Amino acid sequence: MKRQRAKRRPLYRYDVYRGRRRGQARLTAAAVCAVLGLVLVLVRSLGIRFSGFLLLGIAALLVLSWLLDRLAAGNDRWLLVRRGFYGCVAVGLALLVGLEAFVISRGRGGMTPPAADAVIVLGAGVNGTEPSLSLRTRLDAALDYLEAYPDIPAVLTGGTGYGEEISEAACMYDYLTERGVEPDRLILEDQASNTAENFALSRPLLEEAGVDPAADTVAVVTNDFHMARSELIAARQGYGDVAGVPAPLPWAHLTVNYYLREAFALVKTFLFD
Repeated sequence: MKRQRAKRRPLYRYDVYRGRRRGQARLTAAAVCAVLGLVLVLVRSLGIRFSGFLLLGIAALLVLSWLLDRLAAGNDRWLLVRRGFYGCVAVGLALLVGLEAFVISRGRGGMTPPAADAVIVLGAGVNGTEPSLSLRTRLDAALDYLEAYPDIPAVLTGGTGYGEEISEAACMYDYLTERGVEPDRLILEDQASNTAENFALSRPLLEEAGVDPAADTVAVVTNDFHMARSELIAARQGYGDVAGVPAPLPWAHLTVNYYLREAFALVKTFLFD
């Protein structure tokens, strides 16, 4: 035991000073992340609450890493815990990067969607009776697609959520018909409360319109960040050939927020939905 202790390099004052500086920098970064996170979470009008929760999580990880570094100094047991912690963080970051690359590739890969036998427009939030920004971008993309392919039916799917005076399907119907889309082309599905129900409840409506979702091509209009998860859910619901019609958001900070959120949502869908 004495020989093993003698082999350890002595802790010089510079090492202590450097360790303290790193610890202070880490705690300062944690405080900044926590403050910014609270602002983003509390100010709902910014529309990027998920980024706020993510910053709060980063702040917690920074504080935990600082604490583990202190506990691991001269303690072999805590040293193993610290190594396990950093290993888990590294694996989590690698997984996040991989998921983000997949989500972005699916969202950007179908900017020129092919022709389809029918189209489904997935609902999003409605502010009273007016479409939210996310829903409006989907509807504008649907307008372009319906103009390019004037002979196919469209299912508008989305129920009535909190703060919505009308269903998402009805809101989409009003928006599209006011801009020249023939009402006879539009099929309303106003009961779905999530993406899985969007596809499940739209399927019998497509079949009534003479479209077989398992064999025919069905175009799906949703936001670009949502495309990867929508395709996964559609495949699970028995849709054979899905042509994505991605609708990008107009502001970069919203795009970043929703792409980050979608990576976590994709994991949830893959494991639990």
